Amino acid sequence: MTTLPLIGIEREPALSANDIENRRLIRRWLYVVAAMIFAIVLVGGATRLVEAGLSITEWKPIHGIIPPLSAQEWQEEFDLYRQIPQYQLINRGMSLDEFKVIFWWEWAHRFLARAVGFVFAIPLAFFWLTGRVESRLKPRLLALLALGGLQGAVGWWMVASGLVERTDVSQYRLAIHLTLACIIFAAVVWVARGLVTRPREAPPTRWSAMAGGAIVLLALVQIYLGGLVAGLNAGLTFNTWPLMDGQWVPDNLLRMSPVWVNFFENVMTVQFVHRTGAYVLLAVVALHAAMAYAIAPGTKHAKGAGILLILVLVQAVIGIATLLMAVPIDLALMHQGGAIVVLAAAVAHARALVGSYAPPSNA
Repeated sequence: MTTLPLIGIEREPALSANDIENRRLIRRWLYVVAAMIFAIVLVGGATRLVEAGLSITEWKPIHGIIPPLSAQEWQEEFDLYRQIPQYQLINRGMSLDEFKVIFWWEWAHRFLARAVGFVFAIPLAFFWLTGRVESRLKPRLLALLALGGLQGAVGWWMVASGLVERTDVSQYRLAIHLTLACIIFAAVVWVARGLVTRPREAPPTRWSAMAGGAIVLLALVQIYLGGLVAGLNAGLTFNTWPLMDGQWVPDNLLRMSPVWVNFFENVMTVQFVHRTGAYVLLAVVALHAAMAYAIAPGTKHAKGAGILLILVLVQAVIGIATLLMAVPIDLALMHQGGAIVVLAAAVAHARALVGSYAPPSNA
């Protein structure tokens, strides 16, 4: 393989028409998987917002795909729910019909998670057995499959945190569950974009690829911080902007001891850090776009940086509106979906900066 000057990016030899077709099929399959993960994240967000995540108190990876089909089965599920603290301390007196509403949200979230496992594993087996998967791609796809299995276990680990002593799930585990889903989403998009077969443009500078990767990392960190905000219901407090509690830097950010606990359990600190993370992400993306347009105007990389900046600005506006209106479910879901859109754009942009594959000379 030959190496492009300055940036150390390797380009593959020319591809056959058959190779290009196989990559196109695999790329489209991965886009379907990414779309399903996007849907899972949104349904998971709705499940959290309606406090439905603890309505199914058992982990049945196979049998759990079948919902209650009789009055007796519904009563059994309801009786299990009535044993946990959330029902006893918050929802005591809830009717069976009210229980069914939250049950269906959690069931839909788990059903989508199982479905994406099938949508990933079955085509993977087909592509693999028919010789369509390149050798270099096999470990990456297997790693994605393993991450999906791990995410299922993490999901139950999260739910289990709210079944005994708490009335909701641990914000630590919720943030990890959300972030891992987004890491899987980002990895799927990265692999898919790497299968694009068209001429590439050289990045504006030798540091552009590193900047693109840093933006992806910042987006994931911001999503993690958003998970902590959701886990603590921190968006329901300090509903002003740009000041927070009447100050730019509010008092009592570090009132808990030890100090590190504030960044995970102090509602004020968690929201403040999430706000600050948004400012940092916006500043970095704006600087990156400005440099791209100054150094390489008119290129796909500059256009990609500009689109990313617009998406981050829109996401910031949605976030502010969500905060000011005390987290209405429609805006909250729009904000969560916007985070995934920003992440997808950041990954696609970073992947383009790293390089794409050259088409065959006769294409």
